[in-house]
Amino acid sequence: MNNECTIIYIDDEEINVKIFEIKMSKKFNVLTGFSGADGLKLLETHDTIKVVLTDLRMPGMSGIEFITIASEKYKNLKFFLLTGFEITQEIQQLLDTNSNTSYFAKPLNMQEIELAINAIIAE
Repeated sequence: MNNECTIIYIDDEEINVKIFEIKMSKKFNVLTGFSGADGLKLLETHDTIKVVLTDLRMPGMSGIEFITIASEKYKNLKFFLLTGFEITQEIQQLLDTNSNTSYFAKPLNMQEIELAINAIIAE
């Protein structure tokens, strides 16, 4: 496990959180949450976070809203928006205006995510 890199995974669907945690906790320190509010709390209380992955559609605060808020305060982090939907104008605008944000399509390709995280660690 790479203890130097802590990642946050946020999704309102518990099964997705568990699957991600099981697969990635062997390689990284994984913190999880079920909402944008959980993600903001995790960011406030952990200083080793380098990567944040968040689902697009969640009740209360969308992934876009979460990234917009979090990226203002935590400019050194890399954010990934996770979506099973087509790239909308709203998503494209986020990607265009926030250079620290990318996206992954669902269903998630864990190898692709691991490679992206490792590339961030290597920077």
